[in-house]
Amino acid sequence: MSQGPRSGLAAVSSALLAMSRHLEMRDVLKTIVASARELLDAQYAALGVPDDHGGFAQFVVDGVSDAQWRAIGPLPRQHGILAAMLHEAKAERLADVRKDPRFEGWPSAHPDLVDFLGLPIRDGDEVIGALFLANKNCPKPQGSCGFTQEDEELLSILAQHAAIALTNARLYERSRELTIAEERSRLAHELHDAVSQKLFSLRLTAQAAAALVDRDLARAKGELHQVASLAAEAVDELRAAVVELRPAALDEDGLIATLRTQTRVLDRAHTARVTFTSNGFRALPAAQEEALLRVAQEALHNALRHSGADRVDVTVDRRGNGAVLRVTDDGGGFDPTAVRRAGRHLGLVSMRDRASGVGGTLTVESAPGKGTTIEMEVPGG
Repeated sequence: MSQGPRSGLAAVSSALLAMSRHLEMRDVLKTIVASARELLDAQYAALGVPDDHGGFAQFVVDGVSDAQWRAIGPLPRQHGILAAMLHEAKAERLADVRKDPRFEGWPSAHPDLVDFLGLPIRDGDEVIGALFLANKNCPKPQGSCGFTQEDEELLSILAQHAAIALTNARLYERSRELTIAEERSRLAHELHDAVSQKLFSLRLTAQAAAALVDRDLARAKGELHQVASLAAEAVDELRAAVVELRPAALDEDGLIATLRTQTRVLDRAHTARVTFTSNGFRALPAAQEEALLRVAQEALHNALRHSGADRVDVTVDRRGNGAVLRVTDDGGGFDPTAVRRAGRHLGLVSMRDRASGVGGTLTVESAPGKGTTIEMEVPGG
């Protein structure tokens, strides 16, 4: 066997080993595209995981800087060559993608792609992704594609193993979601068995105290002392439950991975498009990350349950040594002053308390018909 094939097989082996080391979906996607670009010596590589709404639930690129990616704008839709790979489930090898009749253009900040090699990633009959490379780093005779049949066969091997890695990552995420659901169910039972019983006893004791006030003041005072004691016990039970409710994923994965997973789940569960992006975030003290997570959850709940939004965008960006969270929706909006006058809070009081509790600030921008933006800023630790 010549040196070339041996080198290719060694590179494939290294790529497969790298993929097998990750379970988080985003890490798996990044490893696949980086491995593919290095393996086939291409300038650009990308992998898209389709959603059910004509777009992509995940889209990862390699060879494009963060600044370039931000300038390009929103994720692509399923059209043109991407749609062909997803729906026709066949390889695409082109000398100049721009001359293909299916080409529909790209944003002005998008790099120019010329020679192109793309493959669907399949799990059985289901297409679960599209992997493609562009601009092979090699001399190209006029009108020919830099990617060869051998490149296509090599990428096909990688795509088959990428399907296994993606399927494993999806199973891992689903198992974690089930674990979270089971934990919530367990805590609900504990709350019912412990706190609700305390509150029931407190109610009965308060009723007894009220009945005794006019007939036996001393006994009524004793019952009221018991009310205070039961109330303190109920508060202790609630505090213990709230401590347990801190997501395990936050400790294990940090804020960014936890929010990315939760927004992905919400995007699948609701008709509204839910997106998450983060730029330059650095890990913060546990209390600040938990406060950011809780505010994001409350704001997402409001947007998805009450606003009628078609799109909800969550961003977490670095600001100085701290961070800023934004949850923006294009829903019906509201008048914050009218909400306060009506005695309705939409969780705003709780969110402001969480922000101030970690030295942060919370602002709400909304108006009827104008959507809502909730922004929380926290300082560095």
